[in-house]
Amino acid sequence: MPVRSAVPVELTASERHRLKKMAYGHKTPHQARQRATIVLLAARGRSNARIAAETRLHVDTVRRWRGRFAAGRMPALADRKRSGRPPTFTALQIAEVKALACQLPTESETPLSRWSCPELAREAVTRAITDTISASTVRGWLKNDALKPWQHRSWIFIRDPNFRATAQRVLDLYARVFDGVPLGEDEYVISADEKTSIQARCRCHPTLAPGQARAMRVNHTYGRGGALAYLAAYDIHRAEVFGRCEQTTGIVPFMKLVEQVMTTEPYASAKRVFWIVDNGSSHRGKSAIDRLTSRFPNAVMVHTPVHASWLNQVEIFFSIVQRKVVSPNDFTDLDEVRKRLRAFEDRYNVTAQPFQWKFTTTDLDDLLARLDRHTIIDRQEESSAALVA
Repeated sequence: MPVRSAVPVELTASERHRLKKMAYGHKTPHQARQRATIVLLAARGRSNARIAAETRLHVDTVRRWRGRFAAGRMPALADRKRSGRPPTFTALQIAEVKALACQLPTESETPLSRWSCPELAREAVTRAITDTISASTVRGWLKNDALKPWQHRSWIFIRDPNFRATAQRVLDLYARVFDGVPLGEDEYVISADEKTSIQARCRCHPTLAPGQARAMRVNHTYGRGGALAYLAAYDIHRAEVFGRCEQTTGIVPFMKLVEQVMTTEPYASAKRVFWIVDNGSSHRGKSAIDRLTSRFPNAVMVHTPVHASWLNQVEIFFSIVQRKVVSPNDFTDLDEVRKRLRAFEDRYNVTAQPFQWKFTTTDLDDLLARLDRHTIIDRQEESSAALVA
C-alpha cells in the first residue's frame, strides 16, 4: 500500500514573520506556539514523522495542523467553533438569582443581615428557582454585573433643609469668597474641631522595629494610661495648625483654643477671621456665635450643615494625625501623647502645603441632583409596594 506523502507547505514573507512571532513569543499560548512550530518545520521540507519527533507530538497532530494550514492558511490555525456544553440554567433563572441578590434578606423574612454566595444558592433552591446550584456558579453570575451583596457601606441622608446654602457658604470661604465678595489680604479662614478620646496604651511588650520581610510588631495586650482630647485649628490657606490637648471637650476647652489663635498675629489684628466648625456641643447654634463674637469682635463663626463634618478641612488633618501619630497606639502615658502631638504640629507646619480641595459648588449641585433622583425613585417604589399590598 503506497504511503501518503506529506502536504507541501510554502510560506510568504508575511506568514513566516507572523509564525515566528507565534513560535517564539513569550506571551503566546502554548497550543498556538506548537501549531506555529509545526508549520515552520513543514515549510523547511521536513516530514511529519521528523516534526513529530522534534516537537514530541503525535504524528497525527502534526498531520492535522499541517493539512489545515495548507488548506486555510493562518486563520486555519485557530480553534474551530464548537457547540459547547448546553446551558444548565436559563436566562430567567440567572436573572431571578441576581434580583434576589439585589434585595435585602429581611424583605423575605430571612434571618440574615446580608447575602453571601452560599446563602444565595441555598435560597434559590428554597424558592424553587432551580433544583440545584453551587455557590461558585452564583459568584460567577454576580461578578459579571459587579454585584457584591456581602459588602456594605455606611451613609447618611441629608436632613438639613438649608443644606445647600449652608454648604455653599463653607465652599465659598475655601475659595476665599464670603457673601459674594472676595476676601481681603487681612482676612483668614480657620477650620476647627476636636478629636476625642486619644488613648495612651502602654503595650505589655516593647514594640519591635520592622526588618527585612517583616512588618513592625505591636503587642496585642496593653495597659490603659488614660485618654485626652486633641483640639486643632487649621488655617486652610496658610496650612498652619494650632493645637492643644485637654482632659475633655466642651465650651471652655474650645474657647481656650480660640484664645490661643486669636491672640497671635496675624489673627489678632485681622479684619475678619472666619471659624468653620461643625454642630458639636462645644460650638453649636447661635449662642456659640454670640459667645465668639463677644470675646473677639473680628471672629465670625460659620457652621457646616448638620451631619456634614466631611466639609470641614480640619478632619483631613485629623486623619493625618491618626495615621502618622496615633496608630499604632503605643504610649507610656498621656504626657508622651501630648509631647508627640506638639512635636508633630511643629514638624507639620514646617513642610505642609494647603490641601487641594476639589469639591466645589458645581459638585455640590451634582450631589444634590443625584440625591433628588434617588428620593424620587424611593417614593415611586414605596407607592408601587403600597398598591400591590
